[in-house]
Amino acid sequence: MPRLLSIVIPLYNEEAVLPLLRERLTIVSRQWNCPVEYILVDDGSSDTTLKMAIDWATDISRVKVVALSRNFGHQPAVLAGLRHATGDAVVVMDADLQDPPELVSEMLTVYCEGYDVVYAQRKLRHGETAFKQWTAKLFYRIMRRGVMGNLPEDTGDFRLIGRRALDVICSLPEHSPFLRGLSAWVGFSQKAILYDRAARAAGTTKYTVRKLISMALHGIVAFTDFPLYATLIAGFTAIAASVVLMIWTILQNYLSTIPTAPGWASLIVSQSFFAGVILIALGMHGIYIARIHAEVLRRPVYVVARVFSLKEPEAHDEASDE
Repeated sequence: MPRLLSIVIPLYNEEAVLPLLRERLTIVSRQWNCPVEYILVDDGSSDTTLKMAIDWATDISRVKVVALSRNFGHQPAVLAGLRHATGDAVVVMDADLQDPPELVSEMLTVYCEGYDVVYAQRKLRHGETAFKQWTAKLFYRIMRRGVMGNLPEDTGDFRLIGRRALDVICSLPEHSPFLRGLSAWVGFSQKAILYDRAARAAGTTKYTVRKLISMALHGIVAFTDFPLYATLIAGFTAIAASVVLMIWTILQNYLSTIPTAPGWASLIVSQSFFAGVILIALGMHGIYIARIHAEVLRRPVYVVARVFSLKEPEAHDEASDE
């Protein structure tokens, strides 16, 4: 067992679910047989989430609250929690209880077998739309086949990370971290645990379609330059298509009995086709240039406004939970 287990939980407007999370962790943590600290990262919540988290830290000495100065996003909030964690092993989980805390016991068992990373792999995803499940599967298939062959399918950030793997992840200077990709990239011994993901215990999801698309693009461009080569392939494909179109136009003029305006079809189709290829190429190059610009600026991934922590976590501090 680790000498200290850290639980990192990013929070953003989770006032509805936070009491349920606290109650569930109070019960489940008694099964872990090791000292535990909780790192609650408030990602600029606009409701009473921060106040409730501070009250939790006031009542229990082993709870630390990291309050960010504004909303930086889920991945920066998780990274802030990882960098404030002091445990030999760190578990990342969301506050909505879709990631069952009961699974941490099994993660600890696998960790004690010598694995550095233990990630939870979803069998079923309850409470999610068919569109979200389909797009998630599509994203992971694309990532595995075209970007990272060792990226586990159907996994989120719910995982246990050992200290030596965590130190490498926290030392990476990337401005837009894709943590589930970095966790696979660092290597070390890893193992999956299968589980059924439950629906949210309360509240609504904070991951909009726009945020999901943004995270997917960041994940792709962070680990491969294949999209740049794809635009080159698209250019050659466009040239081949224009040759075919030219041949088709010539044959149509000689074989067709229906009169058409000379040059109209070939002009419109070729212009539309090439315009699409050019816009896609410019957009893809723009994404890479934007990432380069962000890295050159070297702005921090997040800004901590304040850390609330009464004292260091104590071993076997279960009594203070009741």
